[in-house]
Amino acid sequence: MKYAKKSLGQNFLIDTNIIRKIIKLIDISNRNILEIGPGKGALTDEILKSNPKSLVLVEKDHLICEELKLKYKSNKNVEVNNQDILKFNLEKRIKKNTIIFGNLPYNISSQILVKMIKFKIWPPNYSDLIFMFQKEMAERIVGKYNTPQYGRLSILTNYRLNIVDKFNVSPNCFFPKPKIKSTVIYLKPKQNILYNLRNIENLEKITNIFFSNKRKMINKNIKKIFKTDNKVNSIENLNLKSRPSEIKPEKYYKITELFEKI
Repeated sequence: MKYAKKSLGQNFLIDTNIIRKIIKLIDISNRNILEIGPGKGALTDEILKSNPKSLVLVEKDHLICEELKLKYKSNKNVEVNNQDILKFNLEKRIKKNTIIFGNLPYNISSQILVKMIKFKIWPPNYSDLIFMFQKEMAERIVGKYNTPQYGRLSILTNYRLNIVDKFNVSPNCFFPKPKIKSTVIYLKPKQNILYNLRNIENLEKITNIFFSNKRKMINKNIKKIFKTDNKVNSIENLNLKSRPSEIKPEKYYKITELFEKI
């Protein structure tokens, strides 16, 4: 297992101090665990030291998957799946209160996160997400209102997830060494959501319309959503001369609620 495929965005985490720091974020003893992209199994080995109740591995690379099966064949609590995580039916497969770890392939990391956010049943069966992202992507996920990083991804994330903790990881902690820094983010699903959206894909649609012209005022884009001004006027303190980045997340949730009522 000395190779890494660029096409799969493979950068294997090799720093034991960082691996232990990730594991220490949460008590995993006697818990159901799922790991996305285990690679060489460095994080997997550390997870197993804490005696989880079960451990499901999802690895797309066929050769690595075969080596993982061989490596853990004597452990009946480990299940290895040779699957593309974007096609893997997580919602049906994971057990109640599962903790999900992932050193995510950077080329599809946002897609994986959105997959977690878009679970049909909420609260979901997973209780915790501990993911590694490219630092720039992580900043967009945690980006707060009125900052340059604020946008579609942070609005979507904020709707269903709480950010518990995060820390940066040096490129030196990986093989092969990436050109960019990474960030671990610990997220937990929100149990009570104030805005009752019927379909979270509508929030995706609304934010996509707004942020497709993020430098322009929202007055034109809002007409693509509502044919009349009556609905728009019911949203308190919504300034149509604002730019998308100047609108708080709660306003986007309210706009989506109104859109769903049409």
